[in-house]
Amino acid sequence: MFMKERDSEKIIWHQMRISSITPFSIFPLPKFMLWLILFVLTIYVFTTQKYLSSSSCNDIFITSSNIILPIHSKSNSTISSNASIIDQQTRILQEKEVEQTNLEHVVFGIAASSKLWNKRKEYIKLWWKPEKKMRGVVWLDNSVKTEKNESKSLPELRISANTSHFAYNNKQGHRSAIRISRILAETLRLRKENVRWFVMGDDDTVFVTENLLRILNKYDHNQYYYIGSLSESHLQNIYFSYSMAYGGGGFAISYPLAKAIDKMQDRCIQRYPGLYGSDDRMQACMAELGVPLTKELGFHQYDVYGNLFGLLASHPITPLVSLHHLDVVEPIFPNVTQLQALQKLTVPMKLDSAGIMQQSICYDKVNSWTISVSWGFAVQIFRGVLSPREIEMPSRTFLNWYRRADYTAYAFNTRPVMRNPCQKSFVFYMSSAKMDSYNNQTVTQYTRHRVPHPLCRWKMANPADVERIQVYKKPDPQLWDRSPRRNCCRVLSSKKKSMVVDVGVCSEDEVSEV
Repeated sequence: MFMKERDSEKIIWHQMRISSITPFSIFPLPKFMLWLILFVLTIYVFTTQKYLSSSSCNDIFITSSNIILPIHSKSNSTISSNASIIDQQTRILQEKEVEQTNLEHVVFGIAASSKLWNKRKEYIKLWWKPEKKMRGVVWLDNSVKTEKNESKSLPELRISANTSHFAYNNKQGHRSAIRISRILAETLRLRKENVRWFVMGDDDTVFVTENLLRILNKYDHNQYYYIGSLSESHLQNIYFSYSMAYGGGGFAISYPLAKAIDKMQDRCIQRYPGLYGSDDRMQACMAELGVPLTKELGFHQYDVYGNLFGLLASHPITPLVSLHHLDVVEPIFPNVTQLQALQKLTVPMKLDSAGIMQQSICYDKVNSWTISVSWGFAVQIFRGVLSPREIEMPSRTFLNWYRRADYTAYAFNTRPVMRNPCQKSFVFYMSSAKMDSYNNQTVTQYTRHRVPHPLCRWKMANPADVERIQVYKKPDPQLWDRSPRRNCCRVLSSKKKSMVVDVGVCSEDEVSEV
């Protein structure tokens, strides 16, 4: 019985094997048939892929895992609109990468007074560059006399439109504020081509145009932007607004925003007859449009009196964009006129505009001195070791716009001028600047400002023996393309009458410490 079962199992197993054998295994395929099958399969795959790629986005949706799934017809329009938005944003980004904003894309609107024109036009000549295709208009209240060939070194001169029909009832101000507030709209209506930004300023505003472009290139000119800065006076900002750009320091408005302002500004102005100036009228209209101020600390209103040294020697870590109220403050370099001082500043500015006025802090360990370099402007030597936290704060060499206000009335941190006779700084002003082409670095010389110093009884090296300081620095036009960081300085040599300092990008582990 057992043998019969085993024989039946063999028969069943044999039948299963026979049934599992395919015809191909019995009859071997010729090579021709194999190639034919492969060819047909290739054509089938190719045709299928072509059909899928030619199908509309309304029929398929490709997920992040590359799986093709059908989509319900009701959501087709949403996907199409989203795709078009993404495509548009991509094109904008590509255009931005292709061509950065340059001076050809900027139009300046300068507010000027005919009574002060003969003096203040010299400030404009310092920064106006017609050879670089700069465009702009100086808007005056009355006609002025022009000298022969002067038009080549100045923007176009125009007379502002009559604004007598606008109400103005601020008893402390002047109705010229209405005229000045409309300069943006009047400049826009000139219909200049290929404009991305309008930059407003006064006739006593000096712009560092290379740094202005560095700021503007941070932002999308196709969007609404209102860029500027505040007053140095806390009281000014309270009386007017902490949301207002001060026009003397200059401010920038993108082209789309300028068009929006033009459509509603005249109606807006009529609603604020009691405002004081032009800047607060502009900000009132921005508030109606819902556009906030984008603050850039490099625009300087300089609502102060006296000596700007403390502010310039401890400039914030941002590009220097503008200077203002130059008729009110002392010349930034001693023993010269303000115009001569500014002309002197343009020399290092041409060598490395990104680095102008940028502070670096280091230490002369041998002599136990603190060194503060404001590149292109001045170097200070302090006896002893002072922390960077202290030195980076501006010393109060200046007075508040409200003369009775004390140091608490500034909109930023300040420190008092050193009262200890041994801690009074020794100041070295920039005397020359040149480019060392062989080593690809700038060489600036700083000469000691000879003023009486109080007697110091500290038993340590005396900085009064140093007569000049030489600073080496490589030009760094990409300085502001990186995250903000103060440059580092290193004392290369310190002799009795001279010092050599190197300024540049900080190394990975470099710290301002003793």
